[in-house]
Amino acid sequence: MLLTMTSEPEQQLGVGTPDQFQRLWTPHRMAYIQGENKPTGSAAGDGCPFCAIPEKSDEDGLILARGAQVYAVLNLYPYNGGHLMVVPYRHVADYTELTDDETAELAAYTKSAMTALRTASGAQGFNLGMNQGPVAGAGIAAHLHQHVVPRWGGDTNFMPVVGHTKVLPQLLADTRAMLAAAWPATRSVDHGRG
Repeated sequence: MLLTMTSEPEQQLGVGTPDQFQRLWTPHRMAYIQGENKPTGSAAGDGCPFCAIPEKSDEDGLILARGAQVYAVLNLYPYNGGHLMVVPYRHVADYTELTDDETAELAAYTKSAMTALRTASGAQGFNLGMNQGPVAGAGIAAHLHQHVVPRWGGDTNFMPVVGHTKVLPQLLADTRAMLAAAWPATRSVDHGRG
């Protein structure tokens, strides 16, 4: 499909005001927009997915690795293929609330995530970050999480720019298996989960 840009508005059939935008419909994103898997409140018992995920098997929870203080998990709504998060087990909202041990392991797991993504998929760069609070863009503000988004030269094309649609080349379960296999060896801690 070739997208062309013209200075004339394109006539649309159906509901809507004619404009120059092409439409790429992604109804599967509606679940995220409508708040699927979002907590009902700020407490750990209010449906926090980051508190519930460690109780699942690695495969069902899309968990890549588990540590003593944190775990790494694929993002259900990725910005890019391989987008994962490093999450403390403890339900805390703010980075300053982490203990020194949690901070150290979160940093170590972020480094391990970068190594696994380079090994498994040849990631050439990364966006790393935490959104602290709803006004800063945190979708689940009550439970801290560090995003690790792999990047490659040319990974941005017309789809996200024009169509606000990200094309992912692999199922999340397959990405989880690939990255878990590439995860650097770390000291394993049994949490009695998964």
